[in-house]
Amino acid sequence: MPSTAPFDAIVLGAGGAGLMCAGVAGQRGRRVLLIDHAGQAGRKILISGGGRCNFTNLGAVPERFLSANPHFAKSALGRYRPEDFIALVDRHRIAWHEKTLGQLFCDGSARQIVHMLMEECAKGAVRISLGKAITDVSHADGIFTVCYGDETATAPALVIATGGPSIPKMGATGFAYDLARKFGLKVVEPGPALVPLTLGGEDVLFRELSGVSAEVVARAGKASFREAALFTHRGLSGPAILQISSYWRHGEEIGIDFLPDMMVDWTLVAKRARPKTHFHTLLGELLPGRLAEALAKKIGLWGELANLPDAKLNEAARRLADWRFRPNGTEGFAKAEVTAGGISTAELSSQTMEARRVPGLYAIGEAVDVTGWLGGYNFQWAWASGWAAAQVL
Repeated sequence: MPSTAPFDAIVLGAGGAGLMCAGVAGQRGRRVLLIDHAGQAGRKILISGGGRCNFTNLGAVPERFLSANPHFAKSALGRYRPEDFIALVDRHRIAWHEKTLGQLFCDGSARQIVHMLMEECAKGAVRISLGKAITDVSHADGIFTVCYGDETATAPALVIATGGPSIPKMGATGFAYDLARKFGLKVVEPGPALVPLTLGGEDVLFRELSGVSAEVVARAGKASFREAALFTHRGLSGPAILQISSYWRHGEEIGIDFLPDMMVDWTLVAKRARPKTHFHTLLGELLPGRLAEALAKKIGLWGELANLPDAKLNEAARRLADWRFRPNGTEGFAKAEVTAGGISTAELSSQTMEARRVPGLYAIGEAVDVTGWLGGYNFQWAWASGWAAAQVL
């Protein structure tokens, strides 16, 4: 079996975090080997943001990331900020725009971001191996040995950047967790995050509204998000639902405010101003027709406002402001944007991303138990955690 010359670091996974880490470390003079079993680098980058890559978020503060240790992400996010990545994008003359809620997208294609990261790796003379499966990883006498394809490489540092199992059709697997456990690191139970929710039972009628969307406020526990919700043939999706899915726990309810701009007494105000208007007609002026009809049916209010008791109208307003759904599950890793859970942050240094008990072993990006909100947050974690590890390789 042919053997390559030893490297200073081997990075497993050519996604956002791996590419960032390899490029920065290479430009610091380290001899870096970057390996990915896929035949193409940055595959999740390419499909993100509708092909335009939502590459960061101006509001990427630690409070918008979930982890068993909510303080863990502070160090890396504080040292490599959105403006640092924007500066890199600008240096490569990639045009971008802010869409909504601090989300930044390429004007052109997500391929520009992958090309930029590959160029950064080239500047650092990073050796990149794509399309070769990793068959074995071992560690002895302070040296990691990686067998991939028909080759073997060695280095005193190994970086796990292979992500989580979300979007398996892109080649995503739980390889990072298997490797972490092999080295004795704890793994927080992984689960799909930023994922559509499924409905059953009494809520099944809402699946008939497939394709209907509305701006709502979605709530779970203490978390709430105001964005669009979309009814699907399986349940609920759209940005508001994807966001709240990270906070929802199986068996719990979520609350939806279908009319977040209305005053609490809006039904009574309408009754005084337009007594001859039918309730479902009024609702149809505020919401998409099919949704308004379904909600009116469920509430059970029909007829002119003048003939409806104030108490019933008040109750309808309260219900529309906090409509309760009890999802029976999610659409799983196949439809999840990212993975929640992962390699336990208790095992890692928040400064360097190095495993406390295995010197020379690092974990970055989605492989780690740090999950951001929807809208560029998880890319910012990839850049920041990759940069942090690269500073000490």
